[in-house]
Amino acid sequence: MYIVLTVLSIFPLLVAGQMIWIHFVDGDELRTEGDRQAKTQSLLPAQRGTIVDQAGRALAVNIPRFDLAVDPAYPGFEQVRDQFIQDLARITGRSASRYQQQIARRASTRFVRLTTLTDSQHQEVASWEVPGVILSKSFRRRYNYNHTAAHILGHVDTDGNGTAGLELQYNDVLTGSPGRSALVRDRRGYRRVDARGIEIEPRDGETLVLTIDLIRQTILEQELARGVAEAGAARGSAIAVDPHTGAILALANVPTYDPNHPSGSIRNYAITDQMEPGSTFKLVGAAAALERGVTTMTHMVDTGNGMITIRGRTMRDTHPHGIIPFTDVIALSSNVGMAKTAMKLDRGGLYSYARTFGFGQKTWIDLPGEVDGLLKKTNRWSGTTLTSMSIGYEINVTALQLLMAYSALANGGLLRQPYVVAERRDVAGSVIWRAADDRARRDSVRRVIDEATAQELLPAFMQVVTRGTARKAQVEGLDVAGKTGTARKTKGRYYTRKYRATFVGFFPADDPKVAMVVVMDEPRRSIYGGTVSAPVFRRIAERWVGTFPSLALRLAPRPVLPERTIGPVPDVVGAPGGVAVKRLSAAGYAVDSGTEKPSPDPVTSQTPLPGAAVRLVVRDAAPDTSGALMPDLTGMGARSAMAWLMGHGVEAHLEGHGRVVEQSVQAGSPLPEEVSLRLE
Repeated sequence: MYIVLTVLSIFPLLVAGQMIWIHFVDGDELRTEGDRQAKTQSLLPAQRGTIVDQAGRALAVNIPRFDLAVDPAYPGFEQVRDQFIQDLARITGRSASRYQQQIARRASTRFVRLTTLTDSQHQEVASWEVPGVILSKSFRRRYNYNHTAAHILGHVDTDGNGTAGLELQYNDVLTGSPGRSALVRDRRGYRRVDARGIEIEPRDGETLVLTIDLIRQTILEQELARGVAEAGAARGSAIAVDPHTGAILALANVPTYDPNHPSGSIRNYAITDQMEPGSTFKLVGAAAALERGVTTMTHMVDTGNGMITIRGRTMRDTHPHGIIPFTDVIALSSNVGMAKTAMKLDRGGLYSYARTFGFGQKTWIDLPGEVDGLLKKTNRWSGTTLTSMSIGYEINVTALQLLMAYSALANGGLLRQPYVVAERRDVAGSVIWRAADDRARRDSVRRVIDEATAQELLPAFMQVVTRGTARKAQVEGLDVAGKTGTARKTKGRYYTRKYRATFVGFFPADDPKVAMVVVMDEPRRSIYGGTVSAPVFRRIAERWVGTFPSLALRLAPRPVLPERTIGPVPDVVGAPGGVAVKRLSAAGYAVDSGTEKPSPDPVTSQTPLPGAAVRLVVRDAAPDTSGALMPDLTGMGARSAMAWLMGHGVEAHLEGHGRVVEQSVQAGSPLPEEVSLRLE
C-alpha cells in the first residue's frame, strides 16, 4: 500500500521533470519541427504561353477556370450552409438540391468539389466570405479557330501538358513556372495564408509567333478538303513553304480534328507517313544526270513504244513518245526515258544525290513525330533499284521531304530547314528568340545542285505545267513549275488498286514565293496527280495571290483610260531629230527614235505615214473584281498601293506619308469598294 502511494506521489514529479527537460533541452528542436509540420505551400499556377499567327491573331489561348469546393466540417460552415447553397444556386442557375446531394454524398468528410465558376461568379462567391469555402484558380486551353491549323498547334491533356504538335514540341517554354504562397496549419488542421511567409509570383510561359498566316491556312484547308471530297480520297495532305527561307506558310491534313476536343485524326500525316514518290522523284535523277555529265536537256532519248523490260521488270509510259529530248522526258514524265538515262549513272551517283536532296533523313522541322523515310544503302540495292528509284520506286519519302527538295530547285539549289515558329516572346512581349537570327536556320543545310543546274532544269518543270501532265495546275498570269507523281501504295507488297497521287510545284517560276505539295491518298476518281492534286494546287494559288502584294501587283490590270481619238500624225520628215520628237510628243504620240537621245540629223522616214489618224481604244468598263480578295498592303509605298487599288476599282483614302502600316480592310477579305490606309 505504501509502495503504491509512494509511486503515485513521485509520478507528478517525474512528469514535471520531463516537461522541464523538453522545454529547456529539446524545446527548440521540437518547436522547429512543429512549425515545419504546420507550414505548407500552395502552388500558384502559371499561365501557359499563347500561340499566335504571323499577324498576331491568337490561335491558342488560356481561359481562366475557378473551381469551388467546401469543407463541410469547417467551424461556422454549418450555420450558413443553407443560405450559401441557395445563393450558389441563384448565380449558377443550378438547383439547390443538387448541391445539397453533393455535400451529403461526399466521399471525404473534409472536402467536396461543387462546381466550376466564371470570373464574375468567382468574385461574388469570394465576397461572401463563407467559412470552409475553397476557391482555386486554374487555366483551360482554348483553340479559337477549332480545327484550323490543328496538326500544327496540337493539343494539351487534362493537366495542361502538350501531347501533340507545337504544344508538345515547345511544352517546356510554353508551360512557365508556377509560383508559391506560404500557408500555415492551425491546431485543428485548417490552413490559412501565412502573413509572414514569402509569396513567389508565377512565371508565365512564352508566346510563340508562327510563320503561318490564318487566312492562308484557312484557304489551304478549305481547298484541300474540297479536293479530297472531289477525288473521293481516303485522306489528303498539303504543305506550303517559302522556298528561300524554309518558313512553313501553311500545313494541313484531311480529315482533321478539333484540339478543343481531341479525338480521331490526330496524326500529322504530312511528316509522319512515308510514301513512294513516283515521278516527282525524277527531279533527283535529272539533276544527277546533268551534273554527272551523262545527258543534256537537248539530248535525244529513244523511248520507243513506251515500254522497256529491265532484269525481268517491265516499265511503261502512259503514252508512247518515240524519240524525244531529255526536256520532254521530264515534261511528259517518261518512265522509259528516265530509266534509260539513269542506267548511265552508277549506284553511288544516284544515291548521293538522293541523300544530298535530303531523302533518308529528317528535315528537322520543329514539329514532333517526323520520320526519316527510307533510302537504302547501295549495298542493299537489287538489280532493278537504280532504274526503279529513278522513277520514284524502292524509296520512301515524306511529303515534307519532297517539298523541301523542290524548294531547292526553286531557290537555285539550296536545301533549307523548314520551321513553324518564327519568334518566341516573353510575357512583356519582348522577342527573346527569332528564327531569322538563328544561324542554324538562317544558313542553308547545304547546296544540293549548282545554280546553273537549277536554271537549266527549270524550263522542263515549267513545261510539265504548260503542256505536260500538270496542265490543271496552271494559274492565269503566273508561271508555275512542278511535277506530278503517281505511285502504288505498299505495305509489304504493292496494292493493285490503291495509289497516292501527288503534285509538287512552286510559283511564280521566275521568282518563287511559294512552294507547295498536295498529296491525295487512295483517290477513287483518278489515280493521277495531274487530275486530282494539281487542281487543288491551282485553286490555293489563285486565292493566295491576293495575300502577296508583289504577286497581286503583277496581275493587276493597268489603270483604265477613257476611249479617245488623237489627231493625224504630223509630217516630221526632214526635221531635225530633236524637233521631230517634240512635235510628235506635242501631238500625243510616244516616239521611238532608236537611241536614248534623238540625233540632230534630219528625219528620213516615219511610221505611221504623215496624215494617218490613230484611234486608241481602251476598255472603259470597270475591271472584273468578282471573287477578288483584299491583299496585305502593309510595307508598300503609297504609290504602289494606290496603283493596285485603282486598277481594281477600289477607292483609297490615305492618312499620313510614307509606307502603309495599317489598312481598314483585313487581307483576305472580299475586295471592298473603298479602303483607308494609314501611312508612316
